[in-house]
Amino acid sequence: MSSDSPPTVVIGLEVHVQLSTESKLFCGCSTKFGAGPNTQTCPVCIGMPGVLPVLNRKAVELAIKAALALNCTIARSTKWDRKNYYYPDLPKGYQISQFDLPLSHDGWLAISDPKGLLPPKRIGIIRAHLEEDAGKSMHDEAAGKAPSRIDLNRAGTPLLEIVSQPDLRSADEAKTYLTELKLLLGYLGVSDCNMQEGSLRVDANINLHLDTPQGRVATPIVEVKNMNSFRAVERAMEYEARRQLEVWRETGRKLGDVPKSTHGWDETSQKTYLQRAKEESSDYRYFPEPDLVPVTFSEAQVERVRAALGELPAALRTRLETTYGITPYQSDVLVNQGRALVDYYIDLADRLGDGRLAGNWVQQDVLRALGEQHLGIEQFPVGPAALAELIEAVRAGRLTTSRGREVLARMIADAQPFAPTIAAMGIGAVDESELEKLCRGLLAANPKIVAEVKEGKLKGLGSLIGAAKKKNPNVNPNQVRETCLRLIEKRTAGPEL
Repeated sequence: MSSDSPPTVVIGLEVHVQLSTESKLFCGCSTKFGAGPNTQTCPVCIGMPGVLPVLNRKAVELAIKAALALNCTIARSTKWDRKNYYYPDLPKGYQISQFDLPLSHDGWLAISDPKGLLPPKRIGIIRAHLEEDAGKSMHDEAAGKAPSRIDLNRAGTPLLEIVSQPDLRSADEAKTYLTELKLLLGYLGVSDCNMQEGSLRVDANINLHLDTPQGRVATPIVEVKNMNSFRAVERAMEYEARRQLEVWRETGRKLGDVPKSTHGWDETSQKTYLQRAKEESSDYRYFPEPDLVPVTFSEAQVERVRAALGELPAALRTRLETTYGITPYQSDVLVNQGRALVDYYIDLADRLGDGRLAGNWVQQDVLRALGEQHLGIEQFPVGPAALAELIEAVRAGRLTTSRGREVLARMIADAQPFAPTIAAMGIGAVDESELEKLCRGLLAANPKIVAEVKEGKLKGLGSLIGAAKKKNPNVNPNQVRETCLRLIEKRTAGPEL
């Protein structure tokens, strides 16, 4: 194969997720975000001599829950290890983590693209293990002159590190994997996955595999850090793949002298930059944590957690598509909004007996209103029963779609059901005699249109319908059209009209 063949991009992701516990992994300090610097610390999490850690049971339960949802095997016995390294925001000089006996291993997460641009694929999970977080270094990013400060509020916060196999083959796949992982963890209630608050952080390992006349070669692995959004991960992977290919070509395609390295991502310049040589596991001098005993799990304990998982996003999408007849794209939109929105949709679809019609109203009108009002579906003032009543009126022809949307806007503004809203808006059914009288007047006033219609030119009926709505907003356009055609066929456009 030619050396100019496109390279294969190989990506593996390490995702650190803060677990939704009220206290830290080994002490009782709060994990709440936003407190003043160094106000949520104690002798345990700042590493004072003589203190002992106590394991947070809730963190372990959440970790098992996430691992099971990722199809991982739960270890029957797991232990803790000290990961030794020096950094100012690591007060103990080591991090309590898991090395050779992680809590879970060998799982997978299925990803797919509802638009059909990416084929469905399983991404392997090497392991998902527990560890404590370090503190936070706050640097003078603007001027670079002020001293760095340390906030230890995060020190000891429980993290679940989810390490994928290097199964991702593009930046787009990496973003899709992260999106699906975040959605899954949110449905489980394991984490809020708020990247702005540090609840989800991503490190990416990337290199290229290339076919040459001498055989297949691989560029050194680069770990990329400091990516603060999924879009940043996507851009960083795209840039790093280009950079590695350029380096490979510029160095005469000799890779032996290029070491593994860690790069940071600069959002401003949209480039990665060298930080340091990449550490190996031996650099951390792992050894068993002497102050914590191993943890064992029975089959019954694991099965209790598995039974409480509930319906996960992938299964929920499938049910929406098969039961309610909506497209993969529509089901993806609904599921990505959260379980409460899906439950709202299901209630509405069941009342209407039409999943597609319900989906159209939820996605086009309810979601737009939620965005404009900055509300969650839990605060939306129009429940499924009230919305179903409105849609039924539109479906029966008592309201046009545009008039129905006006009614919905008023129902939202006044937080009132359907019947009181249309009464307040003065909307009532237009009886047949009133409609016929209105149409007679329009035909008498527009003899030219009448003549055109009699010649088979129906375009002018649109202006008649518009004029009818101006005179009475409650008329149904289809009924106006049918009545006008009936009157034209029955009579001439003379005085009799």
